[in-house]
Parts: sequence; structure tokens; C-alpha cells
Amino acid sequence: MSIIVLILSFALLLALGIPVAFAIGISTLLTMLFSIDTLPALTTVAQRMAGGLDSFSLLAIPLFVLSGQLMGQGGIARRLIEFAKALVGMLPGGMAFVNVISCTLFGAISGSAVAATSAIGSFMVPAMNKEGYPKEFNAALTATSATTGLLIPPSNILIVYAVASGGVSIAALFIAGYLPGILLALGLMVVSAVYARIYKFPAGERVGLAEIMRKTLAALPSLFLIILVIGGIIGGIFTATEAGAIAVLYALGLSVFIYREVPLSSLPDIFLRSAETTAIVMLLIATSMAMSWVLAYENIPQIVASGLLELSDNPLVILLLINIVLLMVGAFMDMTPAVLIFTPIFLPVAVALDMSPLHFGIMMVLNLSIGLCTPPVGTVLFVACAIGRTTIHNIVRPLLPMYVAMFAALVLVTYVPAISEGLPRFFGLID
Repeated sequence: MSIIVLILSFALLLALGIPVAFAIGISTLLTMLFSIDTLPALTTVAQRMAGGLDSFSLLAIPLFVLSGQLMGQGGIARRLIEFAKALVGMLPGGMAFVNVISCTLFGAISGSAVAATSAIGSFMVPAMNKEGYPKEFNAALTATSATTGLLIPPSNILIVYAVASGGVSIAALFIAGYLPGILLALGLMVVSAVYARIYKFPAGERVGLAEIMRKTLAALPSLFLIILVIGGIIGGIFTATEAGAIAVLYALGLSVFIYREVPLSSLPDIFLRSAETTAIVMLLIATSMAMSWVLAYENIPQIVASGLLELSDNPLVILLLINIVLLMVGAFMDMTPAVLIFTPIFLPVAVALDMSPLHFGIMMVLNLSIGLCTPPVGTVLFVACAIGRTTIHNIVRPLLPMYVAMFAALVLVTYVPAISEGLPRFFGLID
């Protein structure tokens, strides 16, 4: 009965338009009140929320949020777009390739799909519209391409998964995300190439080697952040959390003193927005950790694990079922609570199938990334529609082949462990 109370209250609160963090917290509290007395329930929920935030790893989130904000306003997006345009803009449908590459690079720097959609989309969507690309296609491509930044580090959601999984190395997760993220980007570029051939998308002007070098040099300081953060982690110079502090200092120096596109007077506003974003994320983490404790208290992970393992002894089938459930969850729930709530439920099943926690984490994040582009709660989708001045109804058709590419990448990541584990094993981060 307590689980029925949890599910029904959570669904009702979401239907009433209550913010997700409050819906999770209230439904958790109602479930605890149903199970035990009032005072212990209140105390337990408060303790679990506070305990859920008591993790050194989570300190990296506000740091990477702030560095992403600085990068978003520091002229980084424009330089990355010019760099990508110099490389592939001359190809038929080149602007679509530029969009994918720019979103991937900016996502790798900012760690945020929403930031990538907003920063890159505000430049690329109007430019593609001007050159005759369908605006619905442009918005759909921007939304799906922006999700690559959730896999390619630094990624806040991978940090959240590391906490939810109980100790998977953040450094290993960061390195593991590269190949899946690149695979996803390549899949979207294949779709773009097919669209370019069918709809005769125009090719851009060719640029000389000197121009390519100039654009590369202009973007190099931005791209160096990736090398700085990941190289430092791999080399053992600093931890992932310390890398966040390094990223803030580098982004601050780059945006304010080198590119000079962020005036000092804008810093208080940037700090405030970063604090607001961090507060929202931390509240989601706190309430989700409390809900995860309730689920564990009711033995839900064990029940689900035994049920799935009794349903079939074929790992391919069970992983397919897990992916289907996560796809449905991602369509209705934000990534952060989804990772925190469903990791304790499905991770034991994956481990029982000899799937490493690292491999499962990459699969889960890629799966839930698709939900960001899926109605009715697709956050990235709404941002892309607003930038493209179109509606979700209109961009569903161009989204369909992009979904196929994303599903294909998900299937490969799910059933080919080497895609996720190859690089971490090469660098000695896992056995």
C-alpha cells in the first residue's frame, strides 16, 4: 500500500503542475507518514535529504555549472561555430554538420544540453533558416545534437550517477562517455547527410587553409578546456571536483580577460544564475535521495530485480526491458531524479547480468538523454522550439529519423560494452 501511495501521489502532484522536486519530496513524505508515525517520518525525510547532499563529489556540480555559464556568455559558441564551419561548411548540407559538431563541442565544454541548445541554437537556427534549411529540421537537429554534451565530459549528470551508484569513479565515467557521445553525434550527422541528399541542401563556400588555421587558432583556447580538465584527471593531477574549480578559473580568465566578451559588471548576474541552477539541482538530488531510501526501505529494488530475472534468463531481453522502461521514464521525468531514483532499482539487475556499473551508467544517461528530446516533458525540445519559432507538433516529423539514430546508438552502447569501457580500460581507470 505504501508504494501505491507513493506512485499515486507523485503522479497526481505532477498532473497538478507541481514542480518535480516538490512532487518527489511531498510524495515521499506522504509515503513515510503512511508507513510510520508523523514525527519519525518528518525526521527521517529531513535526515535523508541532508544526507543525500553530504557528498564531496557533488561539489563539482556548482563549479561546472558556473564554468558553463561563463563559457555560454564568453563568445565560445560563436568561435566553435566558425571553427566547425571552416572544417565542414563546404559540404552539401554543411550547415547541418556544423550544427552537430558545434553542439557536441560546446556540450563538451559546458556540460549542459540546455546551454548548448540555447547558445548554439541562437546562432545556428537563424543562419540555417536564412540559407533555406527547413526551420523544423533545424530546431530538431539542434535539440538532439545538444544531448551529446551529457555524455562527453564534463557532465553533471554523470557526477549524479556516480553518487547514486555508490562509488563509480567519476574520472572513469568521464572518459567512458567520449565514444558513446561521438557515436551519437556521428549518427545524427548520417541523418543530416541523408536529408541533405534528399532535399538538396546547399553547400557553403570553400575556405582556404589560411582561413581554417585562423578559425582553429581562435577556437583553440576554448577547446583547450577539454584537454585541461580531462588531461588533469587522467594524469592524476587533480580530482574531478578539483577539475571543476580549474574549469571555473580558466573560463573566467578566458571570457573576461582574453576574449573580453564578459564585462566585470556581468559577473554578479552570472553568479546569481549559477546559484539558482545549482539550488534547483541540489533540491532535486535531496528529495530524490529521500525517495530512493523509501524505495529501498520497501525492498522495491529486490522485488524488481527478482521479477525481471524470473521473467527471463536472457540478458538481451532484460536489458531491452530496462531500456524500454527508462525511455518511458525519460519522457515524463527530468534526468536528475530519474537517475537517482532508478539507479538503485535497475543497477542490481544489471550487475546480476555481469554488466559493470560504469557500462550501465553510460547506457542509462544515453537512454534518458533521448527523453530530453521527447514530448511531453522534453526540456531541450521546448528550448529548441522557442529558438526556432516553431511548435513541437511541427518538428515531430524531422525528429523521427533522428530518434532512429539515437536508438541505434543506444542499442550499440547497451550490447557492446567495449564502447563504454574501452577508453577507461586503456587509461587504467578500470580493470
